[in-house]
Amino acid sequence: MSATGPPGWAGPDDEPYTGPPPTGPYGAPPYVPGALHGVHALPAVGTAAGPVPWPLGPVPLQPGPHTVPPWGPPPGPPWAPPPGMQWQPAPGTPPHDEPVEYLQAMRSRDWRWWRPLLGLLLFALVYLVATVVATAVVFVGGFAAGALPDPTAIDPTDLVDPGLLLLTNVSLIVAIPCVWLAWAAAHGMPIGWSSSVLARLRWRLLAPYTLMTLPTLVAGLLLSVLLGFVVGDWEATGPVDGFGWLLLVVLLTTPLQSAAEEYVFRGYLSQAVAGWVGRPRAGAVVAAVLTAALFSAAHLPPDVWTFLDRFAFGLAASAVVWLTGGLEAAIVLHAVNNVVVFLLAGSLGEGVATDAVPAGTGVLVVLIDLLAMAAYVGLVARTRRRLRPEVRTASYDLRPPSPRGVPGPRPDIGYALVQRREVQHHPWGMG
Repeated sequence: MSATGPPGWAGPDDEPYTGPPPTGPYGAPPYVPGALHGVHALPAVGTAAGPVPWPLGPVPLQPGPHTVPPWGPPPGPPWAPPPGMQWQPAPGTPPHDEPVEYLQAMRSRDWRWWRPLLGLLLFALVYLVATVVATAVVFVGGFAAGALPDPTAIDPTDLVDPGLLLLTNVSLIVAIPCVWLAWAAAHGMPIGWSSSVLARLRWRLLAPYTLMTLPTLVAGLLLSVLLGFVVGDWEATGPVDGFGWLLLVVLLTTPLQSAAEEYVFRGYLSQAVAGWVGRPRAGAVVAAVLTAALFSAAHLPPDVWTFLDRFAFGLAASAVVWLTGGLEAAIVLHAVNNVVVFLLAGSLGEGVATDAVPAGTGVLVVLIDLLAMAAYVGLVARTRRRLRPEVRTASYDLRPPSPRGVPGPRPDIGYALVQRREVQHHPWGMG
């Protein structure tokens, strides 16, 4: 090249230009997909650029058809368990899809109307056998040890006799495991559902409820006994024979005997009746009235006033069960009542008939007992805010989502409520 540049510039090089061909404005060298710099030569001018062979050789394709679209294969049929296999929730999963009250605890996911009936039949059969066996064992053991008198010398109407009271209490205590067996066999549920909505007995509630009986139930019982002396024909003759043994039997077995009656009447029987009714409020009322009548009749009342007194007691026990979500308050009410009654009867003598309403005082005694039990129920209701007894069960909803257009469950706010998931129907994909 012969042209010269400005003064002071170096002269042009005479060697010819051997670089890449010039491109248009804002152009770039042609790009060859897969080409490596220094390995593959650029395409000649005027030829189309295309892929070049992979320098390491051909890449084998994976076996199988190669016609799958880029978004993946079409969805297959949903997974179904093999024949004979059934899906079961994990251990510890609550048996209820929604929180329910204590009286509705039987209405779990696998509720069937015949389960309570089967449980009652099973309870009656097992209890009949258990009470005969337990009574025979206690009687034979006590007679052999000399603690029980000759069978012909026992008065079946003298409940302050330590031996007879022990036999009676043992024959009733065996009802507790019979109720547990009915829950496990007929319902397939843990036995704790017979106690409370937490599927266990809430021991923390026993002490405060016991203190509540002192100014209410105990005061009413003492007033009724005083009325029997003043208006009735009662007469104190001193402690009965064997009062020490009676005291021991009463303190050790009477609370369990009272708990057994509550597990039967306010527990399994009330839960069965309420489960059949279905509606919580109506079921609670029907169960309370029916079980109170059966409870009173089971005690063989000698007159109508005694029947009404026992009937009112059953209604009060059902009320505190409904208020607290379990049997604790009813067990305390029953146990304190029986312990005080037997101790009064044993300490005052045979001239005091605490198993019946004093003659000529029927209306007054029933009224006093009604006021005492109403006061206890009122205290239990008043202290719910402080003691905070759980009144609904835990739940975990395992039902399939509701079809489109079908309303889901009510938006209740209960203990351990788990809302149902309607993900596929929510516009934002949130349950």
